[in-house]
Amino acid sequence: MRNFLFLAGFVFVCSTVCSQEFPKIDESVRINQLKPREGIVRMVLDTDTYNEIDDQFAVAYAILSEDKVKVEAVYAAPFSNSRSDGPGDGMEKSYQEIMRLLKLLKKSPDGLAFRGSTGYLKDVSKPIRSDAALDLVQKALKSTPADPLYVVTVGCITNVASAILIEPRIIENIVVVWLGGNSLDWPTQKEFNLMQDVLAAQVVLNSGVPLVITPCRPVVSHFHTTIPELGHYLKGKNELSNYLYETVVGYNSRNLEAWSKEIWDVVAVAWVINPSWVPTNLVHSPVLTDQVTYSVDRSRHFIRMATSINRDAIFRDLFTKLTK
Repeated sequence: MRNFLFLAGFVFVCSTVCSQEFPKIDESVRINQLKPREGIVRMVLDTDTYNEIDDQFAVAYAILSEDKVKVEAVYAAPFSNSRSDGPGDGMEKSYQEIMRLLKLLKKSPDGLAFRGSTGYLKDVSKPIRSDAALDLVQKALKSTPADPLYVVTVGCITNVASAILIEPRIIENIVVVWLGGNSLDWPTQKEFNLMQDVLAAQVVLNSGVPLVITPCRPVVSHFHTTIPELGHYLKGKNELSNYLYETVVGYNSRNLEAWSKEIWDVVAVAWVINPSWVPTNLVHSPVLTDQVTYSVDRSRHFIRMATSINRDAIFRDLFTKLTK
């Protein structure tokens, strides 16, 4: 069964997730949860690591930022494109890439790396019970509103949505930071992370979980670098920085001189490390329609959405930590 949503004279069709029951969080509490926190915060990172090169930078950046965050888990997210044979293959390749990165970072994967979903969410009554989703539930239930777990997700949001559906109470103890979708006024939300699992995105947007979105266009898409810049700061510095540098070089298959590469997944981690580098506004959680567009309903709960980035400050911190 589907529900019809009437907004501004238009009729939108939304999935049955619209009527899903979630704990009610007082709006003042949710807004307070969305304020930047002092001190070191606990976080997990959900990433389709093999999909691109930006995920590898994000994983390394998070783990090397021990002055700001304590990474308690890294989850492999599914993805489907030319680098995988389907979501399950994409998740497994991402898991293996996480293992390679942890080795370069000299971190044991035991109790830290978890496989995620092998498919996308098809039915809100049947959440996908992956190792990642179950670990997130366990960690979130041990957290509190006073000491929430930050869930930074830089791929499709299947693992997080499944965890919320498995145990809806966790929304009271977590803050989700998602790099996905585009800005509210962008014509479409057909962005890679979001459109792979629209139902999962609807679950998160409708759940009321404290949520920060760093939208790809036109905000995070400005986070670019070049091979000469990476060569200057990373090449030859250490095994990890060489790996990241060479991986980016591999994307410039045509050897173009005037070429830059987005490393945008880093931005979601950067918001946790220093929110002043990624300014945000409070906005009403958008309605994600089945047509993969956003509609505005000002009766809905608030989330934070990034409006710009301090590109140089983030790269300066990233390069320093990768090479120190």
